[in-house]
Amino acid sequence: MAAAAELQGKYQKLAQEYSKLRAQNQVLKKGVVDEQANSASLKEQLKMKDQSLRKLQQEMDSLTFRNQQLAKRVELLQDELALSEARGKKNKKSAESSSQLSQEQKSVFNEDLQKKIEENERLHILFFEADEQHKRLEAELRTRLEVLETDAAQHQTVVDSLTRKYTDTIEKLQNDKTKLEIKSQTLEREAKDCRLRTEECQQQLKNLQAALGSRLEESLCIINEKVPFNDTRSSRYNALNVPLHNRRYQLKLRDLAGQALAFVQELVTALLNFHTYTEQKIQIFPIDSATDTVSPLNQKFSQYLHENASYVRPLEEGMHHLFESITEDTVTVLETAVKLKGFSEHLASYLGFLRKILPYQLKSLEEECESSLCTAALRARNMELHSDMKRLIAVFEKLHTYVSLLVLPSTKPEGLLRTNYNLVFTNIAASLHGFHDILKDISKHYSQKATLEQDVPTATQKLITTNDCILSSVAALTNGAGKIASFFSNNLDHFTASLSYGPKGGTEFISPLSAECMLQYKKKAVAYMKSLKKPCASSVPYEEALANRRVLLSSTESREGLAQQVQQSLEKIARLEQEKEHWMLEAQLAKIKLEKENQKLKNSLSGHLTETLQEHSVLPNVAEQKKETTEKSLKEPIRSTSLIGMLTITTDNEKTPDVESREDLIKNHYMTRIAELTSHLQLADSKSVHFHAECRALAKRLSLAEKSKESLTEELKLASQNISRLQDELMTTKRSYEDQLSMMSDHLCSMNETLTKQREEIDTLKMTSKGNSKKNKSR
Repeated sequence: MAAAAELQGKYQKLAQEYSKLRAQNQVLKKGVVDEQANSASLKEQLKMKDQSLRKLQQEMDSLTFRNQQLAKRVELLQDELALSEARGKKNKKSAESSSQLSQEQKSVFNEDLQKKIEENERLHILFFEADEQHKRLEAELRTRLEVLETDAAQHQTVVDSLTRKYTDTIEKLQNDKTKLEIKSQTLEREAKDCRLRTEECQQQLKNLQAALGSRLEESLCIINEKVPFNDTRSSRYNALNVPLHNRRYQLKLRDLAGQALAFVQELVTALLNFHTYTEQKIQIFPIDSATDTVSPLNQKFSQYLHENASYVRPLEEGMHHLFESITEDTVTVLETAVKLKGFSEHLASYLGFLRKILPYQLKSLEEECESSLCTAALRARNMELHSDMKRLIAVFEKLHTYVSLLVLPSTKPEGLLRTNYNLVFTNIAASLHGFHDILKDISKHYSQKATLEQDVPTATQKLITTNDCILSSVAALTNGAGKIASFFSNNLDHFTASLSYGPKGGTEFISPLSAECMLQYKKKAVAYMKSLKKPCASSVPYEEALANRRVLLSSTESREGLAQQVQQSLEKIARLEQEKEHWMLEAQLAKIKLEKENQKLKNSLSGHLTETLQEHSVLPNVAEQKKETTEKSLKEPIRSTSLIGMLTITTDNEKTPDVESREDLIKNHYMTRIAELTSHLQLADSKSVHFHAECRALAKRLSLAEKSKESLTEELKLASQNISRLQDELMTTKRSYEDQLSMMSDHLCSMNETLTKQREEIDTLKMTSKGNSKKNKSR
């Protein structure tokens, strides 16, 4: 719903921007139309000026032609005057009367000529002025026309960009609208599903409440009837019970101890680097030990800093011993955390080391401030570090105090009340955050000091690298302190939740002896459970069982199919037995027929024997038949044909097979033939069963494919319906926008036409008024 509200707000903002841009577009269109009208009016004025210029040029041409005529006439008159003067010299006397007339004519011509010359000069001046004014006006109009054309092009580009922008915004809004509709539909479906789930959950809750109520009543009845003494009601008696072992709590606490060990290791390495690089810095600045002797104070300070590893390393060792003491089979609380005392002692020794080096560090900073190389800014940074070091010692003292308080439950249980555990852990978290803040200030001041020391003229590359190393160690120290502070704050609830140990339902403090008793009982229980455990019988592996189950489920040969196959095989065996008996009877009949044939041959060959002997002597006939057959076999081979096959027997002249050997051969032939037919029949049956199974599997796959096809066709229909609906909506919106744009364009065209008509009327009125004023002036 929040996403829908945000999209609605975006949609409203876009609509407002669209309305603003639309109003601006209308104003720009009006400006473009006005400029176009002005350009049209200027073009008309230019045409009128061109017409007036042409008229003036025509008048100028006519005046030049008139001037040429007058010049020719003046020349003629001058020639005539010269001739008349020449003649006048000859006959002065006779022409005195005519000279007066010629002088009068000359004076008239001179006056006329003077007037024409003046008029010509005046016309020349007017023409030049008109020409200059026309050129100036033409240049102005051309520049104005170019400006107007550029403005019109710019306005047109703006209009095109705005139309493109509007179309893009319209498309975006339409896309947003469709997305919102789809999202709203999905949200409605989810809301429906949530309603159904809530109803189901409410029903399940009611059922569970009813079941739990009934079970509670039963358990209360059983307790009241069967339990004569309940020791958990009294805390004094409950303290005698063996508490439970919380394995999950132990694993969580071991994980937290491992994280704390990693953070302490980072902090230890950062402290070692900081003290070591500080020692190197003292040997370099403000006095380099390679060129001059260091002050005794700095020598002593360097000597103490050289011993930092013997105080810093035990912190990591103490934390490591504490981590190793927390195992799965132990009970770790403040009362049993004996290894915490070692860590507290190592922290106290490191605090003593810091207290020992603090005066030397402060004096070293003061000595650095008194040196000639120290500027005012560097002195201010040193004083800031002076106060930071004091604050750092105070924070370490707080941490040591609170850690020593945590050690009291395992050494002196009466030294710290159980109600104060939460307060101690909270103060430790606050102290760690204060430690992180102080280290950030130290890092900031050290970085400023390093930049100022680089500007010192005596700064060497060794000093710069040492400062960089100190800054990196301080940054690592700051990061480690921040990690420890955040880790302790995040797990403060876990530290304060299970602060001591006791039986279930107990409220009083339980001593560590109960924990030891519980661990002994736990070991006995584990040994007893191991003695009860017996090796399980060998069974099919789970993966193989799953594979067999898949085979059984996928194969179509079920129990009924196998029973049918057994029934069919039994029927086939019975049928084969019947055929076997049938062929045995056929063999006997063939044998009898053979004997009859032999008897007939014997009768035909030996006509001396009587019929009575042939009827009553069966056994001699057999011997005679044997003889007959032997004689016949000497001549040609014996062939036995049947439906099963053909048997051919040839006899030698020397040896004649008896009847038994021949019967054995026939019997072996038929038995081999029967075996071949049974094998072929079994192969055909197995193929048919296999084909039947494949057909059943293919039928199942076909049914599944048809179902998937139906579902896909339904989805395709729904998608096509949605596509058609969206296309209809798109067409309607597109038509509405096109209609609006066409209406706006028609309105603008009509307004332009009315404006042009009005301007034309105004221009005509101006022209008529100018013409009337000129006429009045000419009058």
